[in-house]
Amino acid sequence: MGLTSLAYVLYNMYMSNFPAAKIRNEFSEIVNRVAFGKERVGINRRGKVVAAVVPIEDLELLEALELKMDLNEARAALKEAKVKGTKSWSKIKSETGL
Repeated sequence: MGLTSLAYVLYNMYMSNFPAAKIRNEFSEIVNRVAFGKERVGINRRGKVVAAVVPIEDLELLEALELKMDLNEARAALKEAKVKGTKSWSKIKSETGL
């Protein structure tokens, strides 16, 4: 099991799950549980979690992690370009027939 899979399993262990119909009927209460109780709520359809309502702090952390990952990938690409070299846009266009 990779780190991503393990993180997903651990994250879901601490998440309440409700059918979509219950979420629809008790939306205000669910939002309050998430906003004030910092609870994570999974939304089920046919027994499968298809979405989640999470505290804004969780979303902000996720977005920060995604930005960090993007930055690391960009740095790796720049490093690779320095090693392998680059091609001009005009040369790529002519090679691909654009």
